[in-house]
Amino acid sequence: MRMSPVPLPRRALAEFTGTAALVAVVVGSGIRADALSQDLGVRLIANAAASALGLGLLIALIGPLSGAHFNPVVTLSEWWTARSRGGARAAAVYVVAQLGGAVAGALFAEAMFGRMPGADLATEQRAEPHLLLGEAVAAAGLVLVVRGLNRIGRPGLAPVAVAGYIGAAIWFTSSGSFANPAATVGRSLTDSFTGIAPGSVPAFAAAQLLGMLLGMGLAGLLYGTGPGSGTGSGAEDSVPGEPKPADSRRTG
Repeated sequence: MRMSPVPLPRRALAEFTGTAALVAVVVGSGIRADALSQDLGVRLIANAAASALGLGLLIALIGPLSGAHFNPVVTLSEWWTARSRGGARAAAVYVVAQLGGAVAGALFAEAMFGRMPGADLATEQRAEPHLLLGEAVAAAGLVLVVRGLNRIGRPGLAPVAVAGYIGAAIWFTSSGSFANPAATVGRSLTDSFTGIAPGSVPAFAAAQLLGMLLGMGLAGLLYGTGPGSGTGSGAEDSVPGEPKPADSRRTG
């Protein structure tokens, strides 16, 4: 059977839950890696693998409910692409849910490992120009992957393709590929391997938004900007890019 249309409150809850789980995976695996090894390469391998696997599973599980954005960069790029069909209200709700979920996920990860949630903000400064360049590249690549899958009619590959890209980008970008303003805010609340100092958050978020624009521009050049660049339903409270009922995965 096919899923019926999902109301906005449930989609917002799905985005909150998925973003919280994703940030908990990223932060929790970083804390675990810190405890098990002093080798930076080993810690990065462990964190990248856990982050990619967790992201892929969450996209597969929550995608049919909300589109599994978990990221304001994805939500805003999807909304902008299909803005003529509305969706501004839902996009704003998604972003708020993602920010709340990211904070909750980071604090939950801290609590799981016996650390006082929010007691120690991150101290890792990440505002150097080369790191911001890497973050812009990471966000641009993510948007290109998402838009490209939609344009070629293969959004079902997102769990593998998006997770694979993020896993690779953690290694090939100088910034470690946060590529997500909400997750960046959440990661400022943990003084661990995956943390980012609160003072670096604005510059990182700006680089991510710049990367979003670059990724959208490149996707438009490669795939065109005609009909089909978004899969939104056109309803005023829908978020462009969200699967329509006919496109949702079968359940049961």
